[in-house]
This record gives sequence, structure tokens and C-alpha cells, in this order.
Amino acid sequence: MDYSRAYSSGKITPRMVAEQFIDAVLESSSPPLPMSFFINYDEKDILRQATESTLRYERGYPISALDGVPIAIKDEIDCLPYPTTGGTKWLHKVRPCTGDACIIMRLRSCGAIIVGKTNMHELGAGASGINPHYGTVRNPYDPHKIAGGSSSASAAVVSAGLCPVALGVDGGGSVRMPASLCGIVGFKPTFGCIPHSGVLPLNWTVGMVGMLAGTLEDAFIVYAAISGQLPSHERTPLPLSTSSPKMHFPLLNSNPISNIKLAKYGEWFNYCNDEVRVCCSDALDLLCEHYKWKTVEVTIPDIEAMILAHYVTVGSECSTSLSSYLENLDFAELGADVRVALRVCGSFHSKEYLKAQKMRNRQMQIYNNIFAMADIIVTPTTGVTAYLISDDALKTGEVDSINGAALIRYQIAGNFLGLPAVTVPVGYDKAGMPIGLQFIGKPWSEATLMHIAFAMQALCISDYRKPKVFYNILDKN
Repeated sequence: MDYSRAYSSGKITPRMVAEQFIDAVLESSSPPLPMSFFINYDEKDILRQATESTLRYERGYPISALDGVPIAIKDEIDCLPYPTTGGTKWLHKVRPCTGDACIIMRLRSCGAIIVGKTNMHELGAGASGINPHYGTVRNPYDPHKIAGGSSSASAAVVSAGLCPVALGVDGGGSVRMPASLCGIVGFKPTFGCIPHSGVLPLNWTVGMVGMLAGTLEDAFIVYAAISGQLPSHERTPLPLSTSSPKMHFPLLNSNPISNIKLAKYGEWFNYCNDEVRVCCSDALDLLCEHYKWKTVEVTIPDIEAMILAHYVTVGSECSTSLSSYLENLDFAELGADVRVALRVCGSFHSKEYLKAQKMRNRQMQIYNNIFAMADIIVTPTTGVTAYLISDDALKTGEVDSINGAALIRYQIAGNFLGLPAVTVPVGYDKAGMPIGLQFIGKPWSEATLMHIAFAMQALCISDYRKPKVFYNILDKN
């Protein structure tokens, strides 16, 4: 991690980085196009943490490679001294934040600087990142376009260089989708391997904390820091596994694994716009040619039915989780898109939820059969690149079912089946907007998944472009 090396060399200190971070956030919030990166950040708290980290480096005893590294947190995760709003104007009033989430405590124990709570799509109920309460999160590659959602600003702050890593929560592609649109890495581990104590329980069988990072290595470092044995009070209904095996953390610069087989469902893979299809196909061909890996053509039936079953599951769990709060809520406090979503979610019945779980079981068996033939499933991350922000949506939120469906198309299996998945930037469309390639692994296959994603990154990283909005806060000049 560049930060750790820079601090250890004495070229710059965590305190200097914190000061430049604060200046950059203020600049990014200025008209005419405020980026709306943060819902909350506290300058004094950031500088306090940075000063303590600087002293540790001066004494020659940094805690870890994360000591002094700025990390932003999606406002769906409890983190003092901030309220947890979930992107709303009301939730923190009825559900106060009383302490750090387990994963935040783990980051603090490594010396990381928690720099604030990132903006998000309200209640995680959309794919655009347009939030009528805290401002629309804009894409650093083109501020007139969306950053994606719902971990919108967690992706944007990394893309813009403000943090090397941010945390998000992925219940339906909410880490991988914005990561892809903003040209960074997005990693969602196997369901159950990261504690969810202190995370808003919006969808308890599909939601998963994930990492958004500039590189695969940085995502992996934070994954190693926050994963591990769950708190004893935390129940873990694992969709594809009944126990948590010992995790292994591979040396990513070692020789790539040989004889890898990548499953590809051609009809599904190509169900995206032409620029995404060509870019992802070329990247996959390059990967297989360079490492002598093979693709295996497979068929995945009932994909659309699985997406519907996922919507029923997410909607039922979200409305149930929020039911006690919604009873007395004035729905005028919600954005128009979230208002619609909650009305739909509240209409689902228990029979529909049970039918959705039958579909989940059927898809588990289908994916198990695929993983008996191949190591990884490969798809584009999204069906389209980031699209223009509509001025009409800025004050009310947006319901765009066509673009929304294209963005979420390849995301669902990772959540519905609890599978680990990662997106890696592999190119750009004609307008210069990033395109990501997604790798989906079998449960607890993070080591293999990371090796393959790292191999893809190694072939593409020399062609990565900096976004239009970018801050190099490691540069003391």
C-alpha cells in the first residue's frame, strides 16, 4: 500500500495527508457541480486520528500497513462520532448509533483513519446514487453522469483519489456496480465471512459488507483486516455452506495458478451494450491467451426468475426490518423512488417469500453443478456504462427501470446465493467511461478469486486512466 511506504520513508505524514484530504473534500463540495461525497465528516476527529498515527510512525512503531490510511465508510455502517442515516433524513433519529460496528473496531485496531460517512442511494433502494436529501453523487470520470449505487460515494471517493479504500454494503451489486462505473475494484466476499454487527439490517440474507479500492491488493489488505471469526451473538445463515472454513491469504505477486477454467454463458454474457460486450470479450480473450486458461461454455437457466426472486427476498426483508419505523413515518420524508420501492416491498406476502427461497435452492444446485466444471464464472459487471444524470431527478430521486435493470443484470447471483465476487476495470467506452469485468467464485474461494482478478488487473493496469476529478493527497506539494 503506497500510504504505508510513504509514511515509513518519511516523505509525508498521516497528519499532512489528513489536512490535504480535508482541503480536497471542501474543494469537491464546491459549485457548480458539487460531488456530494460525504454525508458526514468531522475535521477535528480526522486530525486527531492522523496526529496519533503520525506519532506512532515517528516513534518507529506503526501498528500495521493500514496505520494512517484514510478509509471512508458507507453511511449504512455504525461508526462514531457519526449518526447512521442510511441516506435518509429520519432513520438516525429513531435508530441512534451507539457504538462502532465490529468491522470499524477492527479497522481502528489496525490504526486506520476513519474519515467519515459516504453518501449513498437512500436506504440502498436504487442503482443511481441520486439522493434528494444529501445531493447526487457524481462520477469522477464525468461529473454529469451517475456514480452508481447504492455504495455510491464509497466508489467515487476512491476513484477520485481521496481514499485508497472505502467500505460499502452489497445487497444487489451495491459494491460491484458503482466500483465498475467509477473504474475501481469492488470485492464482495462470501456471505458470512465478515461480521455484520453494527450494519443496518436492511436485507439480512443477501446483504454483505464489501471493499471498494483502487487496486486488488488494497482491497485484499482491508479484507484480511476485517474478516474472520464472527461475534458469538451473530447468527450466520449461510446460503451455500454450513460452516466457515479456514481462510487463506495468497501472495498475489506469485506465479498465477495454472489450468484455470472460466465458465461463460455466452447468451447472458452478450446481453449488454456493444461497447461493454466487445471490451469484456477482449479482456477475457487476453486473460486466457496470456495465462493459457480456458473458457467453458455453460447454460444458466431461469436467470430472470432468479432476479425476481431476489427482488422479493430483498423487498420482504427490507420492509420487515423497517416496519416498526415506517408505521409512524411521514412518507413525504422519502425520495419519490424510495417511496415507490417501499410500497412495492410492503405488498409482498409470506407465500411469495417462500417461493423465492425455493428458487434460491434451485439456483444453488445449478451453480454448484457449474462449479463442478469450472473454477470461476465470468461476466461483464454491468450491462451499460454510467449514464447522464437527469436534472429532473435531483430533487425527487429517480425510477429508471431500463437502466436499473441493465446495471443490476449480472450482480444478483453473488447476493442471492452468497457467492464471492469481484469486479476489475478492463477498459473504457468511447466516452471514456469505465467498464468492469466480474469474476464470481464458489463459496470460500476468495484466494482463487483474488489470484484470477489480480491476473486480469496486471494485464490492464498500464492502460488505466485518471478521472477528470482526481486528488493526489499523497503529494505533499
